[in-house]
Amino acid sequence: MRYFLKLSYNGTPFCGWQIQPNGLTVQGVVEKALATLFRKPVPVMGCGRTDTGVHAREFFAHFDCDEELSDEKRNALVYKLNGLLPSEVVIHDIFPVPAEAHARFDAVERTYRYYISTKKDCFDTDFSYLCHFKLDIGKMNEAAALLLNNEDFTSFAKVHTDVNNHNCHVTSAFWEQNGDKLVFEITSNRFLRNMVRAIVGTLLEVGKGKISLEDFQNIINQKDRCKAGTSAPAKALFLEKVRYPFVS
Repeated sequence: MRYFLKLSYNGTPFCGWQIQPNGLTVQGVVEKALATLFRKPVPVMGCGRTDTGVHAREFFAHFDCDEELSDEKRNALVYKLNGLLPSEVVIHDIFPVPAEAHARFDAVERTYRYYISTKKDCFDTDFSYLCHFKLDIGKMNEAAALLLNNEDFTSFAKVHTDVNNHNCHVTSAFWEQNGDKLVFEITSNRFLRNMVRAIVGTLLEVGKGKISLEDFQNIINQKDRCKAGTSAPAKALFLEKVRYPFVS
């Protein structure tokens, strides 16, 4: 039987989701907790590979189990897992899915949000990027809209990664401001490593008046990471939503 885990995590202490030889990862602590309860290794496959320090309000992973888990057993498993996992990781639900369901490849849409503060806030410093510059939100939204008309995002991708192509279908990208807070939201069928942070960093250059809309489009066209802006800090980036055709 195949099951999906629905979880959230504060990525601050982790070297991302995916297991690494010499670093604490979310996948690593989840697999360790599952192995403790099942008394054998239980590999899990995540819906993506968040970078070091990036957070997830909604994340899915799948694992296989030899036995069918009743509602009661799944609820008990959620409770026990949360007791074993560090405080930065929370399991919300475990539910059965079709045997061929895949947490990564079956996701049809992902949404990220990047949080910016324009005024110092001691209660928000760990999860937002403090930006003192005066920003032209209108121009930033005009530039963000250009993302919807492009497919190749090589200019915003980390170099030397194991991907076949850099094509993504961005369906939504915009900035919203609420007082001293700015939020950038972007939705796509897939994301490349470092893509959202590179886009945010470049859009901030647009907002500062250092890059024009024409410059922004040219950066995309050149397909060169060196042409884009500096990546925004990881601590303010959240994976907010992952959509599947079989999950309501």
